[in-house]
Amino acid sequence: MMKPLELYIHIPFCIKKCNYCDFLSAPAKREERAVYVESLCRRIRSYAELAGAYCVTTIFVGGGTPSILEAEQMQDILNTVEETFHIDASAEITIEANPGTVTKEKLSVYKNIGVNRLSIGLQSADNRELRTLGRIHTYEEFLVSYDMAREAGFGNINIDLMSAIPHQTRESYEKTLRAAAELNPEHISAYSLMIEEGTPFYEKYAGGKNARDLPDEDTERLMYEDTKRILKEYGYHRYEISNYARKGFECRHNLGYWERAEYLGIGMGAASLIDNRRFVGGEEPETLSKEEQMSEFMFLGLRKMEGVSRKRFQAEFGCRMEDVYGGVIANMKKKGLMAEKGDFVRLTERGIDISNYVMSEF
Repeated sequence: MMKPLELYIHIPFCIKKCNYCDFLSAPAKREERAVYVESLCRRIRSYAELAGAYCVTTIFVGGGTPSILEAEQMQDILNTVEETFHIDASAEITIEANPGTVTKEKLSVYKNIGVNRLSIGLQSADNRELRTLGRIHTYEEFLVSYDMAREAGFGNINIDLMSAIPHQTRESYEKTLRAAAELNPEHISAYSLMIEEGTPFYEKYAGGKNARDLPDEDTERLMYEDTKRILKEYGYHRYEISNYARKGFECRHNLGYWERAEYLGIGMGAASLIDNRRFVGGEEPETLSKEEQMSEFMFLGLRKMEGVSRKRFQAEFGCRMEDVYGGVIANMKKKGLMAEKGDFVRLTERGIDISNYVMSEF
């Protein structure tokens, strides 16, 4: 019987590096992109032997900006995947796209090669905030891309949003939330800006520099509360700390990560988890100990609103969750940070607020 597998395909190119971005991505010439795609296809084919044991349930083409590639290049990549792997007939196939890089032709090709989900990076509906972030598009250009995607027949679209942007106000963020929700996408991802080392924002804001440009802690907290309240008002349910969806449109690929499904990352810097061995590219695989596997099961699974299942923990590891983490769970419950519901142990609202602390306990 074939085992389920998720595929992640990394496209490390963008038009321009955003001011907050610490992902492995950079601008590149057309010739360099072509060489990369050829190499990527060879790499995909190299997994032919491994592929025989698996059925691919989700594919996620991320970046960078995958939609920077020519339509034919994306077609070559996904055709190579299809030639190499067995792909489930109901597989979720996502491409990340940025406004300003999608065309009617590209969207038509995506549909024809089986892509059934788009993730579009909006971040903000305020053009001043977009300029601050270093985005290459305006809100109006995003709307054109979104409308083209709908016209091309895409019925599963995610919109990425960001809060705590420099100079952003609670009012401007609410306008962004409502503007996105009123477009009625199937999924919304809402993240708070992180100031990451090695980025222009780090140079400008790290260590409290220029703090007045950034929303203060209380405002950031209110934005967080607004996200939950407003998206609920529009009928989105929160199924993970930063992710909201219409019923039935939860991102299956990301759920796989949080549930420790096996996944294969192909492309520059892409990580993989196969048979409890983790590796990046051609690096030597690291075999995870049982303790590491249990730890990941807990702190990844707790990202989901439903939490983690005791029965599944016992089925996977042959021991009861309480025997391993009973003390931690009892302590977190006493502090009001965790709760139980049936078979599941989950974070409370307060626990979600300080989820990094709770997860570090596991």
